[in-house]
Amino acid sequence: MCLAIPGRIASIHDERGIRMGRVDFGGVVKEVCLAYVPEADVGDYALVHVGFAIATVDETAARKTLATFDEIKPDRSRKTDELSPTEFKTGPTSSRQA
Repeated sequence: MCLAIPGRIASIHDERGIRMGRVDFGGVVKEVCLAYVPEADVGDYALVHVGFAIATVDETAARKTLATFDEIKPDRSRKTDELSPTEFKTGPTSSRQA
C-alpha cells in the first residue's frame, strides 16, 4: 500500500538538473522532487510519497484529504503504555468520531 500526503508547493527550483520544490504540509515544509509533475506550479497542491510528488490535485481534494487525516489521527495525549493491545495497533478510539 502507498500513502501519499497532499501539500502546497511553496517554491520551485532546479537542483543539479532536477526539478525540486519546497512543499508545505500544514506548517511542516519539506524538500520534494517535482520531476514527475512538470505541470505543477507554485501554489498548486501535489500528492507526495517518500519525497516525490507523484500527482497534482485541486485544492478542494487536498483539503478534504487533510480533513480526513485529522479525523482519524490517534489521540497522542495518552502514553503508549496506557493503551490496550488493540489500541496500540489501531490507535485509541476515544478521540474518533462515530
